[in-house]
Amino acid sequence: MFDLLLRGGTVVNATGALRADLGVTGGHVAALLAPGEPAAARAEHRVGGCYLLPGLVDAHVHLREPGLTHKEDFTSGTRAAAAGGVTTLLDMPTDDPWTSTARELRDKMRLAAGRLHVDVGFQAALRHDLADLESIRALNPVSFEVFTADVPAAFLHETQSDLVRALKALAPLGILACVSPGDQSILNAAMGDGSVAAFLASRPPLAEASGIARAVLAAADTGARVHVRQTNSALGIDTWRRLRDLADVSIETTPQCLFFTAADYAQQGANLKASPPMRERADVDAMRAAMRDGLIDIIATDHAPHAREEKAAHYDAFADVPGGMPGVQTLLATMLHFVETGDIDLPALVRMCSANPARRFGLGERKGALMPGCDADILVLDPAQTTRIANADQLSRAAYTPFDGMQVQGRLTAVYLRGVQVDEMKPAGQVIGDEAHGLA
Repeated sequence: MFDLLLRGGTVVNATGALRADLGVTGGHVAALLAPGEPAAARAEHRVGGCYLLPGLVDAHVHLREPGLTHKEDFTSGTRAAAAGGVTTLLDMPTDDPWTSTARELRDKMRLAAGRLHVDVGFQAALRHDLADLESIRALNPVSFEVFTADVPAAFLHETQSDLVRALKALAPLGILACVSPGDQSILNAAMGDGSVAAFLASRPPLAEASGIARAVLAAADTGARVHVRQTNSALGIDTWRRLRDLADVSIETTPQCLFFTAADYAQQGANLKASPPMRERADVDAMRAAMRDGLIDIIATDHAPHAREEKAAHYDAFADVPGGMPGVQTLLATMLHFVETGDIDLPALVRMCSANPARRFGLGERKGALMPGCDADILVLDPAQTTRIANADQLSRAAYTPFDGMQVQGRLTAVYLRGVQVDEMKPAGQVIGDEAHGLA
């Protein structure tokens, strides 16, 4: 007997769609049955006409805890994730303090345990001195983050020699190295008057493309597994297209990089300020073409909320505005826009937003698919209804979204985490790896 049986839906995986009834036992997908096949279950729900998608895996999220909880915390950020269909997220290490030692990672895991509405994996920042690697690795972070520009000196891997040295240290550990592409030399040489134009000039497509090339070549030289953080320029994606076959590498972009241009700063201003900056219409068009062509492996959000007062404050230079915006609650809805326009289909959405991030970050046996043995993280999507994104509905402490007012076809009607429907008031998420370290 199943614990749960969802009847009448169409199961969508990265490989395609299948009409099937889905049975859940013990928190895992137990079977995909022929429609109407006799079966008993403790609970049975009819989902006729709906799509069943694996929960999304957002590989780039800043939950802001510890130290920055006025912006976001584990509870508010994971509530927002669950509301938007993200059932697993990977938390970045740039909090206060940055997560760069075994003690800091262990403390962060313990702080999160029991407060999560979705499952959360943690990423560690790689220090320039490469300290504490073995001890951190023993706690099973999903990645080490390697920064090549625009970060404090303790975490800056500025030169190609620095980057190669870092990847040589990580390669034997068998863990993914995530490289944020940039060029500190271009940033150092930038001159400006504090305007939006000066901010754009300090982080041009050339810097991004240079960072991508350096990351791929360093991966090829060291044999390290590398994931390149968000790209959003035509030059960057063309560089990626030419070099990606040289090494074991993957790349991501974000929904905002597929929608907004630098012209949108005139209306949204500080709320849209982030790195990399928004670029030209030709860059957005190039990113959308890359998505259609399968060149983008992962679409993540870089969810990076700030308090409204911080974004609204006066700053002498646009570069000084706190960078980042919320996004984890709107990932599914924004990607449904591209399903509606025909740029992608639902299996492609699942591939970029669920299957690929799960596989790339070592969660592929549990997450990213609705197949027997996988966690029963299930989204019920009704294609006959619509979703309207609104500031008033956002659960992040930032309380806004740059996508306010967007309407898309399709509506999320239920979210299951390991076979149990998510309850907004009862945290049921887990720290990924907590079984091994007694953190629950």
